[in-house]
Amino acid sequence: MASRTTNQRLFDIVTCLLLFCLPVHQPDMTVAPVIALSHGGGPLPLLGDKSHEAIVNSLRNRVPKILRLGTPSAPRAIVLVTAHWSTDVPTISSAAHHDLYYDYYGFPPECYKVKYPAKGDPAIASEVKRTLEQDGLSAKLDPSRGWDHGVFVPLSLVNPQADIPIIQVSVLESEDPEQHLRMGKALSRLRERNIAIVGSGFASTHNMGEMMGLMGGRGKGGGGGSFKALSDEWNVALTKVVTAKERTDRWNGLLGWRGLPHSARMHPLGGGEHFMPLIVCAGAAADGEEGGLYRDDFLGLGIYTYYWGGGVE
Repeated sequence: MASRTTNQRLFDIVTCLLLFCLPVHQPDMTVAPVIALSHGGGPLPLLGDKSHEAIVNSLRNRVPKILRLGTPSAPRAIVLVTAHWSTDVPTISSAAHHDLYYDYYGFPPECYKVKYPAKGDPAIASEVKRTLEQDGLSAKLDPSRGWDHGVFVPLSLVNPQADIPIIQVSVLESEDPEQHLRMGKALSRLRERNIAIVGSGFASTHNMGEMMGLMGGRGKGGGGGSFKALSDEWNVALTKVVTAKERTDRWNGLLGWRGLPHSARMHPLGGGEHFMPLIVCAGAAADGEEGGLYRDDFLGLGIYTYYWGGGVE
């Protein structure tokens, strides 16, 4: 009996030593990044348009690094919030495959033959819906709407391999900043499951009249000031808000984004849909999480992309 007790003690000692000395496998704790990028004008980034050179270069070279593409930490899926789909409640693409929706007009025939064969994922789409509903947001699935150019144009450059499933999510036609922040906060939980959140819009400015003027060599803002000068003032104020580490500061600033300098020049009233993906992404950033940014030149304007987490660009 004594011998058995001694053997048992030896067994316990060896077991403890093994537990302390052997490496213990840890589950994947990768937290996926969030990025609010600028997708450019229609299909022009895919056509070699000279004014889009900087944006295209960043989509090809900076964004893949931020998303950690081509590494073991690459996201297992991308939830993409697009400015080109406005609905009454958050709506989620939910089929295993979605056709492309060429939601632009007057471009060369090849623009309507673009392919982006990434898959959807019905299970993750349902997970997105549940996550939003858990935070008190009504949401619905849509298995039929195609992926618009806010999805396939930037992703054709970011990830031409098309090997990561995509879940497209709408913005709200109400343009209510609080609801978009709540969407982001709910979606932030997906980051812990290595699902990246991408906002596809044009947050720095989306004033078509002014941009057409810049293309034509004009671009004078109200009061005789140049639109570029107004844009610079706006970007300084916006960047201060978006890059605030404390969630309360970030949220309060975005709840009052219409009070930022020249907001109505950058995004005309009732036309803020290209700003909404940024609000969702800022809502998905954690409290205390430090954000990054980069600047691209477009028609002489500074176009900013903001991100949280991910690889160094």
